[in-house]
Amino acid sequence: MRKTLLVLVGTLALTACGRQLPPFPEVGEPYAISQGPEDHFLANYFGINAWSPDGRYVCVLGTDFTGRLAEETDTATVALVDLADSCRYIPISRTTCWNFQEAAMFHWIPWEDGLCAFNDFRDGHFVTVLLNWKTGGERIVSRPVSAVDPTGEWAVSLNYARLRVCRPDYGYAGYGQDPLLDEVWPEDDGLWLINLKTREEKLLLSVADARSLMPEITSDDGLAYFCHTIISPDASKIFFLARTVEGFKAQLAERGYIYNWDTVSLTINTDGTNLRRCFPDGWKGSHFNWKDSETLVVTALWDGGSCWAHTVFKVGEEENVRHLAPGIMDWDGHCVFSPDGQFLSSEGYWNKDGYRSWVLLRLEDEAIISLGRFLVPDNYKEQYSRCDLHARWRPDGSQLAFNSVHEGSRQVYIRNVKWK
Repeated sequence: MRKTLLVLVGTLALTACGRQLPPFPEVGEPYAISQGPEDHFLANYFGINAWSPDGRYVCVLGTDFTGRLAEETDTATVALVDLADSCRYIPISRTTCWNFQEAAMFHWIPWEDGLCAFNDFRDGHFVTVLLNWKTGGERIVSRPVSAVDPTGEWAVSLNYARLRVCRPDYGYAGYGQDPLLDEVWPEDDGLWLINLKTREEKLLLSVADARSLMPEITSDDGLAYFCHTIISPDASKIFFLARTVEGFKAQLAERGYIYNWDTVSLTINTDGTNLRRCFPDGWKGSHFNWKDSETLVVTALWDGGSCWAHTVFKVGEEENVRHLAPGIMDWDGHCVFSPDGQFLSSEGYWNKDGYRSWVLLRLEDEAIISLGRFLVPDNYKEQYSRCDLHARWRPDGSQLAFNSVHEGSRQVYIRNVKWK
């Protein structure tokens, strides 16, 4: 990590009406909780909780290679790090359903002590494994998990085989689902809602049902798909990205992967009602997080232009979108609200010098402090196996966890956070 000067915007300690602003926390230096010879990274996507309900264990994934996509024969270790026992490494399972961006989409399931969920390939299918790591007991859910509600009862599922074609770094290798490549707008696939207790499932929204809100496809050589889901804190809404690809077969023939797609950001109620666009045409959408049950942050192209912006808005009041720290935070970052909703952590992609920047913004006055710059060695810049920081808060706000390669290998780090 490279030290940087503190950057502040709007540094007054009081608001215009004389009210005290919330002070920035003290964020400690990072320390590794995993070590070689294997590479390790957090076992789920950015913003998803990595700590067990008691805060003692952190979920990680271990792998012995980098520099390429994970194939169906590549097995990763699902493990826990025991923070109360000198960061003891505890392997709990193995999986072949993983990638370097979303890992195995591990989630802690709070309705049973020791229960967790992650994706795997079993008996020819992509599935969710419900594992009690303390007892070794397993239950299998017939679809892979993409997001889980805070109670651990309901999950959202996607077609990860279709993702493997459209966004290889987010899909799974192998034929664990039908990618439906002959169907531009599938009517029987899209967002699935699964009850993890009863294993009941239903198609909440088909890709075809969202067609009127998605970018147009003008040829038969196209695909429409959903990706990147997150459930609101009260489990009433789902945010997700909907994308279309023109000429996917031609792109695959030319480069072997999809490199050109169009995006819209959507929300829908978990009862299937109120499907909504978050932005006008051209704003797209990339990274995201819920602040509360109504409010979202989404990085999007401001006003449909070329400038990525951190935007905040309420579902149902999308016309009142707020552009955070314009001119300062105009980049595409992995944005996550602090548990109290008063601060926003965001870290982006490496610059021309190979460093990633990480900042903390105070929502009330858009003041910003730097949380450092992290070097990315050239051998970790390959597109599919790149190492993004993918920070996330411990639920009580006392720590931040992230992935990094600034010390030469891919490992998991923690920073202690002291609130004033």
